[in-house]
Amino acid sequence: MWLNIVWFALFVIIIAGYLIMDGFDLGVGILHPFLARNDEERRVFLNSIGPVWDGNEVWLVLGGGALFAAFPLVYASLFSGLYIAMMLVLLVLILRTVAIEFRSKRPSPAWRSFWDWIFFASSLGIALLLGVAFGNILDGLPIAADGHIRANLFDLLTPSALLVGVTTIFMLATHGAIYLSMKASGALLDRVKRWVPRLMIIFFIFNTLLVGVTALLHEAVSDRYWQQPWLVILPGAALLSVIVAWLMVRREQYFAAFLFSSTMIAGLLISAAVGLYPNLLVSTLNPSYNLTIFNAASQPNTLTVMLIMALIGMPFVLLYTAGVYYIFRGRVQIGPSSY
Repeated sequence: MWLNIVWFALFVIIIAGYLIMDGFDLGVGILHPFLARNDEERRVFLNSIGPVWDGNEVWLVLGGGALFAAFPLVYASLFSGLYIAMMLVLLVLILRTVAIEFRSKRPSPAWRSFWDWIFFASSLGIALLLGVAFGNILDGLPIAADGHIRANLFDLLTPSALLVGVTTIFMLATHGAIYLSMKASGALLDRVKRWVPRLMIIFFIFNTLLVGVTALLHEAVSDRYWQQPWLVILPGAALLSVIVAWLMVRREQYFAAFLFSSTMIAGLLISAAVGLYPNLLVSTLNPSYNLTIFNAASQPNTLTVMLIMALIGMPFVLLYTAGVYYIFRGRVQIGPSSY
């Protein structure tokens, strides 16, 4: 049983890592056409994430691999009902990659403008789709006794799921703006700094609304916090983190602001995961069809081997990530080989 809990915790940590690391990439893409006012500033946006964006997506691969190996029934069930949605995520991931790589290949303003908008639309699409997917996990899905989810794409676009999607967009936009404050300079930095508190306010409004909706509509989540009040330290820490991040931006301590923004994202995800525990997928048809970390997990020997591999491999991922960010630290300088 402890292996199941460990892998549930590891999976949540990996997904938090993806939202933190690739989340600021997506946030930069969402802000790209609005805060950057000329070609040089747009190149600053692209080069701020240029050395790291592909490495950040390793966390998504890790998350998918962990889910497939540790909780294969959940993986299969998600593909049975969310296949089209997942293919859309794959499509916008590909478009975003192509936009980053193709954008500066030609000097034509029309060419660059086209790929700028593709970069924006794909970044926005990924944030929205991931948020909607998580919103449906909170809402519950029509999981049958055989584990199949019988729903089409339009069934997933519920008001509460769309609220999660919109909240995710502004959360990542805020995270991206804080990251840009470490990379931009001059007039662009001043513009980014002005937008950080605005984005935080919008995110705070949507997130507060989402918390209220969750408390009203998701009894399983709210009951856990009513029964164990000490757990409110998790969402409380997330709220405190976003406030401190804003204060750090005002004091021009941008790296500290980014760390607190990352803590906020992790805190919100962990808060939701604790509310769902031990469920991974909740069935709206029958509670006995819920997929939990116990009835949907692999055999103990599989989880043991995976844990050993994770303990060996994860330090290398963290070391590689830290090395890349250390090498490419500092503010962006546009050169001949830049995007």
